[in-house]
Amino acid sequence: MVRIEKSIEIRAPPEKVWEMLAFDRHSEWMEGYKSVEYASEVRKPKDKYKVGTSAHITEHLKYDFEITESLENEKITFRSKKHNMIRSYTLKPTETGTKVAVVFDYTSPYSILGKIVDKSFGQRIAEKGEEKSLKNLKTILEK
Repeated sequence: MVRIEKSIEIRAPPEKVWEMLAFDRHSEWMEGYKSVEYASEVRKPKDKYKVGTSAHITEHLKYDFEITESLENEKITFRSKKHNMIRSYTLKPTETGTKVAVVFDYTSPYSILGKIVDKSFGQRIAEKGEEKSLKNLKTILEK
């Protein structure tokens, strides 16, 4: 399993950062996300953050993610069973805003040779994508 960990400090309160972690806001700042559509029913705004809420996300592939952990303004975790990926965001208040940390775990679906190539190139691409996404989030929230 590959693990990528990145963090950034954003001059915005945890509540504002939290709003951007809903699936329907991901395409605004997540690098490579083209579209997001809820697969589960969302009747009120808080439903977007409930454990069990799911969405179809289109990137270069289509992924189905489900929220598996949700602590308002503190932590949210999404999981894609089919693609064996888990992404968690943790929010910690700071004197000037919020420290946002992401942990992205995934298992390469490739053969042994493919896993070696992924470890060399794919992981670097994923790390840069996570960094760029956090910078995009910071730019949006600090406007």
